[in-house]
Amino acid sequence: MAESTVETFAVLLCDAARRRLGELAARELAGPRYDAGLIDGAAELALREVLARLWRTGWQPRDVHQIALRRLDRRGVALTSDVLAGCDGAERPLLARWSERHGVERVTALLVVLAVLEVLLPLPRLPDVPVPEERAAGVDEKMLARIRALLAKAESTSFPEEAEALSAKAQQLMSRYSFERALVEGVAARSGSARRFWLEQPYLGPKSSLVTAVATANRCRAAFYAKLGFVALVGHEVDLDLVELLSTSLLVQANEAMLAAGRGARTRSFRHAFLLAYATRIGERLTEADRAASSQFADPRLLPILTSRRQEVDTLFAELFPHTMRHRTTISNGEGWTAGREAANHARLTVERTELGAG
Repeated sequence: MAESTVETFAVLLCDAARRRLGELAARELAGPRYDAGLIDGAAELALREVLARLWRTGWQPRDVHQIALRRLDRRGVALTSDVLAGCDGAERPLLARWSERHGVERVTALLVVLAVLEVLLPLPRLPDVPVPEERAAGVDEKMLARIRALLAKAESTSFPEEAEALSAKAQQLMSRYSFERALVEGVAARSGSARRFWLEQPYLGPKSSLVTAVATANRCRAAFYAKLGFVALVGHEVDLDLVELLSTSLLVQANEAMLAAGRGARTRSFRHAFLLAYATRIGERLTEADRAASSQFADPRLLPILTSRRQEVDTLFAELFPHTMRHRTTISNGEGWTAGREAANHARLTVERTELGAG
């Protein structure tokens, strides 16, 4: 088969996906009029070309996988994963092997291809995620184990006060560790970095507020991509590790606290207000915990280093996101707001340094 023919049909597949002609196009292309090998090759080429465009426009494999999880069914996710894994087939095209492995007929397989293309083709350009010139090491395994143990206890307890006290304890431990690493590393040349933290539906707005609150308390900046469902985080490697770790745990805790809030928690307006209030108050308390750790960290070298690092993060954030806008959220359920703030307001946050050493 001529390459130009394969390329022509790859273009036709993309056009059919853009026009949402899935059923019609799949049945036509799976019919006896067209060579199966040619169409399979065109499908594989179309998928790989779309991914190649995404890599050139700021996307990374993890981002594409997250989009697939949120917008495709299990077959679409499986096909996307295979293409991402670079499953090259010297003897047979990827689609033929994929169809056989999943036990689907050609029409169904082509429908899956078109569904994947329909999701991936319109994805917008994203800012490139910068990598530090000398990539700083992340959090060491012993520290990760200690923090994870605290957060696991927070997630498993049925008492909101205990959960939030454990989270605050984790925050102070994280802050102290970040300060120690800052002193060791000093002011590195362009050591700032960025990541994408993907959120689960529903209530993306309030959840993004919680992640933003954690980021702010840990010397990072955040930008919410509402239509795609992720928060872009900018900071230093250790701080980004800690923000991801604590945000993941607090999202679990927030959901548990919301479900335990009573009958009112069944309404959407209540849950929206609850999660937003929870995020606001948790942000205040994490900031208090960070300041408490800073006041206990008596080293005159720390303040100028942190000031320089914050300026670097602010500069990088402005470069990556020059057109960010503040978004106002309205609260229509006062009961939910009060309950959410109360759920985040019972924690005992005065954690002494001697207690942290035993954590």
